[in-house]
Amino acid sequence: MTTVKQNIFLRYTLYGLALVLLPLILQNFGNAWVRIADMALLYVLLAVGLNIVVGYAGLLDLGYVAFFAVGAYMYALMASPHLTETFPLIAAMFPAGLHMPLWVIVPVSAAVAGLLGMLLGAPTLKLRGDYLAIVTLGFGEIIRVFMNNLDQPYNITNGPKGIDQIDSVTVLGHSLGKPLQVGGFEVASVSLYFYLFLSMVLFAILVSYRIQNSRIGRAWMAIREDEIAAKAMGLNTRNLKLLAFGMGATFGGVSGAMFASFQGFVSPESFSLMESVMIVAMVVLGGLGHLPGVILGAVLLSALPEVLRYVAGPLQALTDGRLDAAILRQLLIALAMIVIMLMRPRGLWPSPEHGKSLQVKEDA
Repeated sequence: MTTVKQNIFLRYTLYGLALVLLPLILQNFGNAWVRIADMALLYVLLAVGLNIVVGYAGLLDLGYVAFFAVGAYMYALMASPHLTETFPLIAAMFPAGLHMPLWVIVPVSAAVAGLLGMLLGAPTLKLRGDYLAIVTLGFGEIIRVFMNNLDQPYNITNGPKGIDQIDSVTVLGHSLGKPLQVGGFEVASVSLYFYLFLSMVLFAILVSYRIQNSRIGRAWMAIREDEIAAKAMGLNTRNLKLLAFGMGATFGGVSGAMFASFQGFVSPESFSLMESVMIVAMVVLGGLGHLPGVILGAVLLSALPEVLRYVAGPLQALTDGRLDAAILRQLLIALAMIVIMLMRPRGLWPSPEHGKSLQVKEDA
């Protein structure tokens, strides 16, 4: 038994060491590769949050990008000169500018996004399936349109122009927007963000895993399998659904805040319907309700389009430019997803518990 524990400890130690060294190795090939890894971590955080709503509770949410947008704009408003330049009252209250620290912005972004998630869940409690998908889809588009038009009569979001000059995250007095010198080695800014995002992803995975094995997690899964039976057993399905929407939205808000700090600029174009569809595809492709599968799906679908740039470019050159590289990339991704879903309909790494009752019926 001791040997088994030692092997598990050694395996996780090697995984941790590989993750620590990954950005340092990638930055030698160019910071673009580290940026791909950074964005993959942000999408993992989004997918873990959406997995609570879709994978655990079985509620189809096609407007999840709205919470991503809310978190991003909350960070942008609290860590940029936009509000102080627009509103004299705020400028008088903060003469040095509104530059809130990370430990203030992240909880506020998470709380606002979580509250918005519960407000979304309240009118959709009696909806299921396609109807729920349509309502959440509309909610996501409403938030995007709001961000696009909330520059009048009061300029809050700066409309389609977006908000720039957003502060970088500062950790222990060092801005992650600047490289860090460690001995004679320089750690790039994108690598520093990698470690910040990795710590948040690991925390989110821990929280999600603990919830999965808790009474609340089991109640969500009961609602997913049969809501009528769950209600008949005494579960408060109303509160449990609201909790699922709120907790899933919280992860989206945190990811959005990190996205804004990383990019230094946010605009409504970053939060389109296709982003929501891609996040749902990550959860479904990886394996509904199974954390390792969701992480795998998020990494593949976030990194694959960027890696395919090096495939689509040469194919475009072979056709003398008649094929658009961007369209070709989307075509290759769509074909890959179709093939995977035909071969693995339950996802690349499905949960071993999912569908157990169906197997029992077939055996009987």
